[in-house]
Amino acid sequence: MPRPPRIEYEGAFHHVMNRGRHSQAIYRDDDDYKIFLNTLSEVTKEYSAVIHAYCLMTNHYHLLIETPKANLSQIMKHVNGLYTQRYNRKHKKDGTLFRGRHKSILVDEDAYLLQLTRYIHRNPLEVKKKMVQTLADYPWSSYPAYINQAKPADWLFRDKTYQMLDHRHRYKGYRNYVEKGVDEDIKRFYGKGNILSVLGDKEFRTERKEENDALDIEKLRHALEDKPRIDELMVYVEKVTQQKKSDLRQRSNGKRSNLPYRAFAIYACHRYSQADHNEIAKYFGLTHRGSISQPLNRIRKEINNHQWEQEVKLLEKYLFVV
Repeated sequence: MPRPPRIEYEGAFHHVMNRGRHSQAIYRDDDDYKIFLNTLSEVTKEYSAVIHAYCLMTNHYHLLIETPKANLSQIMKHVNGLYTQRYNRKHKKDGTLFRGRHKSILVDEDAYLLQLTRYIHRNPLEVKKKMVQTLADYPWSSYPAYINQAKPADWLFRDKTYQMLDHRHRYKGYRNYVEKGVDEDIKRFYGKGNILSVLGDKEFRTERKEENDALDIEKLRHALEDKPRIDELMVYVEKVTQQKKSDLRQRSNGKRSNLPYRAFAIYACHRYSQADHNEIAKYFGLTHRGSISQPLNRIRKEINNHQWEQEVKLLEKYLFVV
């Protein structure tokens, strides 16, 4: 999904996710899970990361991380980079393991931290094909440690969650809390086509937006390392242009009126997606990568002449809204 610019500050809480490239498995056996957990242990020591919850699935992971030093990017560069190296060395592989750098959602700890730990821990039951019948039986999440059925890692921090639960019997209380299921507002938030970069109440979102607006947004967008894939971006290009994706991709469909929108779609994919020239050319059925130059130059000139302002503004609202 399209990912907005991240906001980092001291003491922030982030829900961090990543998925294997082409949805491939990122853990092949028990040792892989242990290697990943050891990598998490390293960042708690080297970068002062505080891990409040985790759930490692076959082809993706969920982490709830607190960053006392406002250094989420460093933390996740270590986690993803070092784990990829170790995975490739162990399995005699080469190349990228994850589909992107990572996805992060800034979390309002007061309003949603407790609910989010439940959402993370329930993942093995919430997938289409349940991985276990009982959450306590899933060994690769922090849930068994939360209910005292497994020894917690010395770097796992549970106290804040227990404190927010405000239950005299913390293990039993947390088990009962998780068994009630995910909150409806959390389901709606993560069920949206465009997951916002901030999970919090209106006041929290407004404060974070004001902080983000103070940054040089243009530079931030150019530096964005986790741009959406081309197919993800085209969902929003459809909405902006009010044209069908299938029509935008066709070289010729008999609709001359559609050509400007096709050119704009190519421009949008070049500017906002992670696709390179070869991928864009292939996606739009062009003969070679150089063929995208003409539509790019056309749209750039038209933008300089104050055309496409509404479309660009709306597209960026979808992509970078906080």
